[in-house]
Amino acid sequence: MSTVWLNPAIALGVFLMLAWGLYRLGGSLAAEGEPHPDKHRVYTGGEVNLPQARKVSYRAFFRLALMFSVLHVSVLVLSTLPPGAAPYLAYFCLVGTGVSVLVLTEGGL
Repeated sequence: MSTVWLNPAIALGVFLMLAWGLYRLGGSLAAEGEPHPDKHRVYTGGEVNLPQARKVSYRAFFRLALMFSVLHVSVLVLSTLPPGAAPYLAYFCLVGTGVSVLVLTEGGL
């Protein structure tokens, strides 16, 4: 019975219930706020928030994040290969990682 609490699914459920209980307790203790038209606007330090003509694109960031994800997964794959594994598996993984990084950084082959 003492090892039941070590099950990840049960531990997740317990912590989710604990977080939900703390959330509800905080909501019941919080003071009622008055509705204000600027409540959901971005705080700009008292300055007028001017509309921006240009939208920010995170395309380059996502490509960089995906590149690092590919690198981390390939390192995990290489580090978990058994010691007696065929060396061509490691070479195949390294070549695949190199091609993936090249495509993600240059935008194509």
